[in-house]
Amino acid sequence: MNAAVQREYGPPDDVFDVEDVAAPALADDEVLVRVHAAGVNWADWSMTRGMPYVMRVGYGLRSPRKGIRGTDVAGTVEEVGRDVTRHRPGDEVFGWCTGAFAEYVTVSEDQLVTKPANITFEQAAGVPLAGCVALQAVRDIGKIQPGDKVLVNGASGGIGSFAVQIAKSLGAEVTGVCSTPNLELVKSIGADHVIDYTKEDFTHGAERYDLILDMADKHSLADRRRVLTRHGTLIPNSGEGGRWIGSIGRILRAWIVTPFVSQKLRPFLSLAKRKDLLVLAELIDDGGVTPVVGMTYSLSDTGAAIRHAGSGHTRGKVIVTV
Repeated sequence: MNAAVQREYGPPDDVFDVEDVAAPALADDEVLVRVHAAGVNWADWSMTRGMPYVMRVGYGLRSPRKGIRGTDVAGTVEEVGRDVTRHRPGDEVFGWCTGAFAEYVTVSEDQLVTKPANITFEQAAGVPLAGCVALQAVRDIGKIQPGDKVLVNGASGGIGSFAVQIAKSLGAEVTGVCSTPNLELVKSIGADHVIDYTKEDFTHGAERYDLILDMADKHSLADRRRVLTRHGTLIPNSGEGGRWIGSIGRILRAWIVTPFVSQKLRPFLSLAKRKDLLVLAELIDDGGVTPVVGMTYSLSDTGAAIRHAGSGHTRGKVIVTV
């Protein structure tokens, strides 16, 4: 099968080649998926570069142990292991995996759900990581209730576009922060108010928010706390940071400050949960959430796709079509 393979750490444009590699072996509890599309995440960019360096303890000190990137997949079930009960050949599915930038991938049946019929494979491939981060941030960490005021900074991006729609589905009043070209997009996915960050700084406004989900993280904690309600929640979720420990330093600062203030500063790690994929699939099927796809790239352009995803200026999800 063809796959985009990375043999060394470095700039995404330089380290990927499409190679003919052996198809993965199917275990008894796994599903063989013919990949139609794969979602690209900021983590793919980070792992491609091998930064922060602390990450290499798990992924390989000098070169990546696993050369095929990609964790978000959408495709058709080709074959199932003998213990699999949820899926059968021909099913259209999406979920998490290891090695999605390839023609075929094996996936545990617990990491897949049925693709809603009202979206494309490209849209489905953008859901798993970004959708679950947004769902867990808004619903579980932010504990949003009807009427709460939510601000999403980076509302036109992959996670942000899901967060706007999920917050609206929970009855929140949503403000989206984005650049001028994306204002209409953010309005179209349900934001009640939009702020153009090139013209206005939301931290200087008079409005106070019950939840701020900050995908840009360009302001200090003090600046963002200023526009939180007394018991509001701030979720800083930018992936940027130093080359050694990445964003861990800012996460630690947030945890240190939290016990001494009435507000909650809650960076978190999203967990891959099949039940959350099912919630997202139901929201999509009901029309409450529509995945936003920005740029799509071919398998041979995987490096360019990862570079784009790591730029910090994506519109919706970046997708590799296979």
